[in-house]
Amino acid sequence: MTPARPAEDPALVRLVTSLAENARAAALTLATCDSAQKNRALAAIARLLTESTDAILAGNAQDVARARENGLAAAQVDRLTLTAPRLQTLARSVEQVAALPDPVGEELAAWTRPNGLQLRKVRVPIGVIGIIYESRPNVTIDCAVLCLKSGNAAILRGGSESFHTNQALAGVIAQGLAEAGLPAAAVQLIPTTDRAALNTLLTLDHLVQCIIPRGGESLIRFVVENSRIPVIKHYNGVCFVYLDARADAALAESITVNSKVSRPGVCNAAEQLLVHAAVAPTLLPRVAGALAAKGVELRCDPRAQAILAQSSGPWTDRVRPASPGDFRNEFLDLVIAVRIVDSVDEAIAAINRDGSGHTDVIVTADESAARRFQAAVDSAVVGWNASTRFNDGFEFGFGAEIGISTDRLHARGPMGLPELCSYKYIMDGTGQIRG
Repeated sequence: MTPARPAEDPALVRLVTSLAENARAAALTLATCDSAQKNRALAAIARLLTESTDAILAGNAQDVARARENGLAAAQVDRLTLTAPRLQTLARSVEQVAALPDPVGEELAAWTRPNGLQLRKVRVPIGVIGIIYESRPNVTIDCAVLCLKSGNAAILRGGSESFHTNQALAGVIAQGLAEAGLPAAAVQLIPTTDRAALNTLLTLDHLVQCIIPRGGESLIRFVVENSRIPVIKHYNGVCFVYLDARADAALAESITVNSKVSRPGVCNAAEQLLVHAAVAPTLLPRVAGALAAKGVELRCDPRAQAILAQSSGPWTDRVRPASPGDFRNEFLDLVIAVRIVDSVDEAIAAINRDGSGHTDVIVTADESAARRFQAAVDSAVVGWNASTRFNDGFEFGFGAEIGISTDRLHARGPMGLPELCSYKYIMDGTGQIRG
């Protein structure tokens, strides 16, 4: 059931509407800015992220302290936390975006009609993009710079848990815009976490062209159910690793552990492990031991549980019987569900039934099995012998991402610069009229 909409505060409605009006004006300016000016802003933001490290980390420390006081899970605190190395990585991602080709104005097709009319299909910015997100403050920078480079204005609405961090990062962005002579309204942070501000934003379809929510499933469903504006989203990341009958044991171990453990609280972390019955008696104990050594709890089907019960290992105290809901759950924690399957086709069927269409990988030395898996699994990213964690705009060479879409229309997978553009047709004539 959709929660009742909060009563509208006229002052808040005016504030958010004013932000959107200013963003629309800024978007029309950005659409015709040259690449050099946009890149100057990005270079300034990258530099200022390093120069402002102390101020940003001070704001982040306030948010992290409050998160711990409020009992947020360790994985959620990790998503919220910035460090000097993480800021350096963020600065490098901004530099990478600056180095990418500008998609605006790219010619996608051109043709001439029999009457001499010349037509071109070219990329153009979407316009004003609203980004709604929760605890990951890096989203503030990622979304701002991708929107800038692609000629879009951005309205950012971060969560209350990262409020001080986002304020510090917004200050960096504002200074970078000013140094490049770009409109201040090109990137705006809604200066309140009041849910009513979000409700107002979602009604402004005459000013805002697209909404991208990033966060938990409840946030995304709220946005979808309440928005008058088109929404690009993924609800959750129920990502699978499938260890095939011809999986190399060392690869199976390293890929599974990396997919689950490197950052368990993010959407491209593995939540489900499938193991082919032919190799499960030898392969599962090895992989289970490696996962258990990293603190992972294994929620197993009866066949997997029986295999692990036949021998002792570091998994002994970390194996639990799975409930039916575990096999389609996004744990976002050091927990993984484990099933035994009898074929690659059974693995494909399980993923298409229980997954979320986000990221799924097969580990195998059998190319024919891998290609069948990649063709038949209906997900945004389908991998062979690689970690699920590579479904990421930075890792794909996009510099950053504005989100990962599991939709089919307009964009799918990590969304970089081209996905933040629409297109229009340029028509050149010499006086043609239609009879």
